[in-house]
Amino acid sequence: MTEKSAPQTTRRQFLAGVSLAGAGAAFGGTLLTGCGSGGSAGGKRGKTLFVAGFQWSPPTTFNPLNPNAGWPTAQDNMQLVFETLFGFNLLNGKLEPQLGSKLTAPDDHTLQVALQPKATWQDGKPVTADDVVYTLELAKSHPEVPFGAFFEYAKSVTATDPHTVTIELDAKQPNPGMVKSSLATVYIMPKHIWAPIEQKTKQLSEYPVTKPVGSGPYQLDKYSASQLAYTRNDKYWGKAVRGKLPVPQYLVHPIFKDNSAGNLAFERGEVDVMQQFTPEIWKMWQDKHEPVGTWYDKAPYQVPGSIPMLVVNTTKKGLDNPKVRRALAFAIDYARIAKTAMSQYSDPAQSSVILPRGVEEQYFDAQNVAQHGWKYDPAQARSILENELGAKKGSDGVYRLPDGTRLGPWSAQTPTGWSDWQTALQVVAESTKAAGFDISTKFPQQAQTTTAVQNGNFDLACWYVAGVSAASPWQRFRDVLDSRGVSKPGTSAFYNYGRFHDSRVAPLLDKAATQTGDAAKQTYGELDRIFMANAPMIPLVYRPLDFYEFNTKTWSGFPTAKHPTGPPQFRGAGIDWLYDLKPTTKS
Repeated sequence: MTEKSAPQTTRRQFLAGVSLAGAGAAFGGTLLTGCGSGGSAGGKRGKTLFVAGFQWSPPTTFNPLNPNAGWPTAQDNMQLVFETLFGFNLLNGKLEPQLGSKLTAPDDHTLQVALQPKATWQDGKPVTADDVVYTLELAKSHPEVPFGAFFEYAKSVTATDPHTVTIELDAKQPNPGMVKSSLATVYIMPKHIWAPIEQKTKQLSEYPVTKPVGSGPYQLDKYSASQLAYTRNDKYWGKAVRGKLPVPQYLVHPIFKDNSAGNLAFERGEVDVMQQFTPEIWKMWQDKHEPVGTWYDKAPYQVPGSIPMLVVNTTKKGLDNPKVRRALAFAIDYARIAKTAMSQYSDPAQSSVILPRGVEEQYFDAQNVAQHGWKYDPAQARSILENELGAKKGSDGVYRLPDGTRLGPWSAQTPTGWSDWQTALQVVAESTKAAGFDISTKFPQQAQTTTAVQNGNFDLACWYVAGVSAASPWQRFRDVLDSRGVSKPGTSAFYNYGRFHDSRVAPLLDKAATQTGDAAKQTYGELDRIFMANAPMIPLVYRPLDFYEFNTKTWSGFPTAKHPTGPPQFRGAGIDWLYDLKPTTKS
């Protein structure tokens, strides 16, 4: 698997919903290159944290409205320069204070945010409710911004006073989870800087920014084609709230040419922490005795945060039959996918839209899955095909339905270079062939695959649905089952790519949007049964929200499952662990 999917775009960026940006930028001079040579943990190296896995090409802008902005200024990234109101913690599902100090719900249709009273921008001006209102209302005036859908679930945003923001939910479609998710992912921007820019700029997301001014604890120092360098802002307002500053005085993100170069630097201790797929990382500490670690010290090593799906085009002849789709689901060897495609960073996927570990575990119903779902069982696949559908296997080894419909040829696609997903589809093709299907794989370029999936021009595809967030698992159920707002094949859809429809789904989703606790679990159980009876998508594997690996040669204090001082993530509440690092040796 290679995290780098294309010359200018990483898959992590893609999964965040981005497209390629333009090119061209002037680069700074000599940065902290000398710090990255490994060896001594003293001197400037001992004050510098090297991070990798986010930036694979030279940065072109640091505009937070641009989905391709240089690390970490694109939305929902590490809150070093810009900050959100709250930070999502994937371990407990809570929203932690950032620029917002408190979130309350005065009634069922209102959310109120109290701002940190002493928060300031990096130019010294105060962060106010007007900044928050200005930022969120860009979704109306500039719908091209990454949070352009904010007002699908919010009716209005107002500044109640200089440090209080009131958000009125859409009474026709109340969904506090989706609004809270935005509050945890949208970077708040300084109105006094951006309002004048807006007056002279039509496409705000394309405005070039080389000196970003945010409210966070680090400021961009220099950048080049080989790395990004940030310096701690010792006047950061958050020091008064947390009682301390993030420990590293400098942050550097080297720009490697590929995963292999990054993994080698990591193993050597030239990178301290990274979001990068590393095959069989446990061999670094078991066989090579390197000071390397992950969240868990045994499989699955990572905390699951998303579910890559085998999306089935339910409009295709043969695949439009839910029993055929269930037979397909029983034919797939999920344990083999977890071992070969994900290097054991995943449990074998179960037949639920809900993650069985982590914050969503409270909604996962193992009995529901055992009674109504599927698992790798070729005999059950054969029984469905032969006994329930009356299918007959031809001399070519492929089943045909009673009306003559042959179960293939169908292609299963995912972008070239996304090698873990490619491996997963190869397992799908091999195991379903043994069960009497005719499925082959193809791996086009990312842009070509994206268009095909969104337009419904595919048979099967390994693709992404919403990860864990303040809106999950609701948002994932929408992505898998909801047909509202989904266009017909031939025009782009941004969820439910297989065009599944069931009239029971919409009222259940609307019901779940305002439920919590046992009531929500019951409704999600009903939705999961619809999912398992129809198999419009098939979970293939579990993937972390961010890969999380660290090397303690220079820095210690990284959180682990045994010492959970912070969540194993970079975005949202992932900023927490920066405050607890310790230099391995004194500088």
